[in-house]
Amino acid sequence: MLSPVPRNFEKGARAQQSCWHGRVFAPYALQGRGRHSTCHSMTRWIPFLHRRPKVAVIRLEGMIASGRGGALSDAALAPVIERAFRRSHPVAVALALNSPGGSPVQSSLIAARIRRLSTEKKVPVYAFVEDVAASGGYWLATAADEIWADESSVIGSIGVISAGFGLQDLIGRYGVERRVHTAGKSKSMLDPFQPEKRTDVQRLVRLLEQIHTSFIAQVKYRRAGKLTRDDDLFTGEIWAGAAAKDVGLIDGIGHLVPKMKEVFGDKVRFLRYGPRRSLLQRFGAQAVGQGLMALEERAQYARFGL
Repeated sequence: MLSPVPRNFEKGARAQQSCWHGRVFAPYALQGRGRHSTCHSMTRWIPFLHRRPKVAVIRLEGMIASGRGGALSDAALAPVIERAFRRSHPVAVALALNSPGGSPVQSSLIAARIRRLSTEKKVPVYAFVEDVAASGGYWLATAADEIWADESSVIGSIGVISAGFGLQDLIGRYGVERRVHTAGKSKSMLDPFQPEKRTDVQRLVRLLEQIHTSFIAQVKYRRAGKLTRDDDLFTGEIWAGAAAKDVGLIDGIGHLVPKMKEVFGDKVRFLRYGPRRSLLQRFGAQAVGQGLMALEERAQYARFGL
């Protein structure tokens, strides 16, 4: 004798049929809440509706700087990162990373946001390096639980740099006199239109060393137990592919799609997220500013032979 079909199963089947027909309905499990559900939400409570695992992919490409259109900054990336972790219940977040570095503060803020959401949502993070993850770009990579790269990816440059120009001879040649008045002897530190002062350089070096110490602490904490040596890891040296794995800066050689399929199965879906450009940016209304930033970014990549 056949057992009667459970009443809950009949309701679930009817709900599934409505879902297939593309209608919006109020399932019995949500009655009394004044809310409606769609096909997507039904998979949360009907056990026989299979959900393919989803990996949220965040693209992090370019220089890291604050307040500049097109650059990577915490303000610009905050909504992108939040959406990636909160939408569609991803099984993992993958960072498609290609950055020569930039602002240490913005690097720290972005990495900290990724770690906070990873812990809060209990979602693992994987970083996949394309051309380069150097300096601040590698700082972003350390936000991941695992770092993967191509055989030719450039990794490292764990150091801090400050660069500028001295223009005092140029203005002197044209009879221009620089006049500066300050309250506080350190206020005009490293003025490019005045001769460089030894005390200014010493002060700058101390500042760079403090930032470098923070960078080293981040790498040692996030790569704990994986670094094989530290004699020249933190000198600004760079490594490519397998050599970066040998010193513990990455976990292995691998690309985003095949590695995620290896971990989560062939049916994994990829949901891609990235900063949205404004209408003005799309039509080139900020062409001059964008052009200058592009030149600076090109110079940053050139430092690594890219």
